[in-house]
Amino acid sequence: MHRHPHRILLLLLLVPLLALTACAGGERPAATEVKLAPESALPADLRDAPAEVKEAYRFAIANKELLEQIPCFCGCVDVGHTSNYACYVAEDGGPGTFLQFDSHALG
Repeated sequence: MHRHPHRILLLLLLVPLLALTACAGGERPAATEVKLAPESALPADLRDAPAEVKEAYRFAIANKELLEQIPCFCGCVDVGHTSNYACYVAEDGGPGTFLQFDSHALG
């Protein structure tokens, strides 16, 4: 089993998007911008994490609606995770407020 299934899932979501942008023939479509929350939205212990881990958490924060639609495939449903979003955010206090992050995706 992979040690970082969340990073693999994030790559699986982003690679086709990047490929479509790079392979478009003729007139280039507008670049698709990946939404990331500011690094300041992360708690101190996550700010010291490797860059790819920070980006995964920043992506999760900024793309809650998307990640809530993606089931978790790493077996953490046994700890109550209902979606991929729950692997990053344990308790969501509402728009722009994240009370508790889940360290599950730290690896």
